[in-house]
Amino acid sequence: MAFITDDISINTFIGAGSSVTGDLKIAGFMRIDGDVDGNLDISGRVIIGEKARVRGNVTAQTAIIGGVVEGDIVASDGVQLFATATVLGDVITRHLKVAENCLLQGQCVSVADETAYEEAVKDWQNSRAIRSATIVTSGK
Repeated sequence: MAFITDDISINTFIGAGSSVTGDLKIAGFMRIDGDVDGNLDISGRVIIGEKARVRGNVTAQTAIIGGVVEGDIVASDGVQLFATATVLGDVITRHLKVAENCLLQGQCVSVADETAYEEAVKDWQNSRAIRSATIVTSGK
């Protein structure tokens, strides 16, 4: 699993007690210990600390979750959920590690094969689009 690589330098950090509102697009490795209200698009790894809260979707190469994520997580290389993690959304990845006592409420797709993973992501995106359209049209 690709949770440990040679590049360990964090180039973006949101500390405890800090809060950010809005979507973020980050190059490299990010750690969050505060609150983010918006979507995260990270080209590398993300660590969401035990006290952190993210209200938005997370897209990264690898995601390590110790806090709360209210949104979907798409991380091609891997997702690790610690016992303190709460994820209220879908998880899409090629490698998944889930600790005992974490909370995961949503669909989970974990496919190791690259081609099968890409196909699973497309299927998940299509079903998500259909669900969104159904919610919008049923509200008329």
